[in-house]
Amino acid sequence: MSSLLGEYQCKVDAKGRFMLPAGLKRQLDPAAKDQFVINRGFEGCLVLYPMNEWELETKKFEKLNLFVTKNRKFYRQFHNGATQLGLDGTGRLLLPKPLMAGVGIAKEIVLFAYANRIEVWDKAKYEQVMNEDIEDFAQLAEDVMGEMDNTEE
Repeated sequence: MSSLLGEYQCKVDAKGRFMLPAGLKRQLDPAAKDQFVINRGFEGCLVLYPMNEWELETKKFEKLNLFVTKNRKFYRQFHNGATQLGLDGTGRLLLPKPLMAGVGIAKEIVLFAYANRIEVWDKAKYEQVMNEDIEDFAQLAEDVMGEMDNTEE
């Protein structure tokens, strides 16, 4: 699993293309072969997976029993809008118009990389989401991390 990291601001052109930042591109596993999958994320963003990470992520779905209604619903929702993308000759990615419209992406985006994914946010929406709960971060950290065993094995 990759460990992507960073926050990058990018401009989107009239056709929906943006340049993948060099600092982010350097972090990608060559196994991705400049291929990605983008789909809808949570909290109003899109999620861009390098192809090798998408394959690992969706492999987990093989364990789902598709005779269970909630599993089928989750599978459909997760794959709803999923689109394969490739870098063009100048290092740009083309965002699908329906996905852009669905999350309100216009001219400026923020790429927020963590773990094995890159969230793609409309810049204004990203700033709003990141600032709305800033006072609650200490409590969130305690809730999420407070019960973890901090001893090394």
